[in-house]
Amino acid sequence: MFPEIITFKQLGDERGGLVAIEEETSVPFHICRIYYIYDTKVDVERGFHAHKTLSQVGVAVSGSCEMVLNDGTTEVCTRLDSPTKGVVIRPGIWRSMRCFSHDCVLLVLADQPYDESDYIRNYDDFLSWKCTP
Repeated sequence: MFPEIITFKQLGDERGGLVAIEEETSVPFHICRIYYIYDTKVDVERGFHAHKTLSQVGVAVSGSCEMVLNDGTTEVCTRLDSPTKGVVIRPGIWRSMRCFSHDCVLLVLADQPYDESDYIRNYDDFLSWKCTP
């Protein structure tokens, strides 16, 4: 199903919330890299790229944002607004992020280290790449 949404098990109690994320259990791949985006201005959009081989999961651990995903045919907007909800971004998916709340922290889990050669940064190039057998 596109997009793939993950609901992480909430383990907290009356003292507060707790979410544990485990590779290949709650996330469908080995986690190699973790980064987060924060302090993004409310009217700024980010992303605008796809990856050839990288898989990722995005989670708004604080605040909220919208993740716009495009597989070359269908575009879907998913609101990330809970630390218990993640969206899986598979290879070959164009993504952008927008509508960041002032307190948004977007955590991203990736299955590979950073590699600039894995990026497709032009949408027309992305569509051409998707159509290549």
